[in-house]
Amino acid sequence: MALRKALLTCLGLSLFLFPGAQAQNHAPPGCSPDLNPLYYNLCDRSGAWGIVLEALAGAGIVTTFVLTIILVASLPFVQDTKKRSLLGTQVFFLLGTLGLFCLVFACVVKPDFSTCASRRFLFGVLFAICFSCLVAHAFALNFLARKNHGPRGWVLFFVALLLTLVEVIINTEWLIITLVRGGGEDSPLGNSSASRVAASPCAIANMDFVMALIYVMLLLLGAFTGAWPILCGRFKRWRKHGVFVLLTTTTSIAIWVVWIVMYTYGNQQHNSPTWDDPTLAIALAANAWAFVLFYVIPEVSQVTKASPEQSYQGDLYPTRGVGYETILKEQKGQSMFVENKAFSMDEPASAKRPVSPYSGYNGQLLTSVYQPTEMALMHKGPSEGAYDVILPRATANSQVMGSANSTLRAEDIYAAQSHQAPTPPKDDKNSQAQSPQNKTRW
Repeated sequence: MALRKALLTCLGLSLFLFPGAQAQNHAPPGCSPDLNPLYYNLCDRSGAWGIVLEALAGAGIVTTFVLTIILVASLPFVQDTKKRSLLGTQVFFLLGTLGLFCLVFACVVKPDFSTCASRRFLFGVLFAICFSCLVAHAFALNFLARKNHGPRGWVLFFVALLLTLVEVIINTEWLIITLVRGGGEDSPLGNSSASRVAASPCAIANMDFVMALIYVMLLLLGAFTGAWPILCGRFKRWRKHGVFVLLTTTTSIAIWVVWIVMYTYGNQQHNSPTWDDPTLAIALAANAWAFVLFYVIPEVSQVTKASPEQSYQGDLYPTRGVGYETILKEQKGQSMFVENKAFSMDEPASAKRPVSPYSGYNGQLLTSVYQPTEMALMHKGPSEGAYDVILPRATANSQVMGSANSTLRAEDIYAAQSHQAPTPPKDDKNSQAQSPQNKTRW
């Protein structure tokens, strides 16, 4: 008898000193033996619901994060100022959706003090953020659908934030009161075990958990009701945004009805309280994906589109090119160098008029251009031709063409002519009086 008691004592001490030995033998398939039993649902292949919800939540986190970056980066490209005023509320909505996906992991792992406290507090607060943003958006769309003029962006964000703070206060008071009240109800009889059970955040009835979400349900009902008048507005371009809000709230109502019935009635009727945590996790993942698919993605796709007024102004006043090519096309057929006509105003009609060296100008830089200057005209030697003979065309000279400068100068031309046909000198006064070219007409 004494030997039997000694064996039982040694067995109890071994179990007390080595509690991990029993856990190692009962580790579910897919989990490491060294893993904390609190996280078995994340890797248990026998109960695949945890792995599936973990994958859905991870994909939702990545998708929501990418959509948030896209929405913030598209701010400089938003042409409609009315849509730009809604971006703050929509970013706030995306943060709430991101929190819902993260909270799925708290419902997948097994309950303890931290996970139960986060469920009780964040479940209502995160849904309040999303539904408050939907209420603020529906409030703005009602003004836009009737007057095409809505409240400012900071007003909408303040409304959404104020509605969320109400749920924050409710959940904070509810969590503190239940924990403090449970810890302070030590009776004179010394019933401390019951007080410790009541003090745990996990020791709460399912019906109490649902009743604490009444304010969130009112927000959901308000967003659903406020989306209907948008469809009857005078400005039809805002109706599709009202459809997005209406479709999102309708899907959320269906999800909430299903999970509340299962959480408060179905699991108890089938004697399966272990499905309480999967019910909450499925509700979070399903509603968060409904937000992404039916509200966030359609709104992001519509945020950069111009309003009909801006599209009409763009068609009415098209953008004109003001480049150099446009100027040349508009001045086609017109002479760009009118000052050259001053040399031929007094010429007889029978004279052969030369072609101006600027007539072939097409905007390109020419390498060899004959440019008669005023100084060249004043220093020009006397000419013996008739009165109707004008300045001759520039002729290529071997000495000039071989020079490094490709531009023909007037002095070189007249020097070449003086070598070919020398003329006798005349009186300076008579030559100046008979030369019509000395009279400069500009």
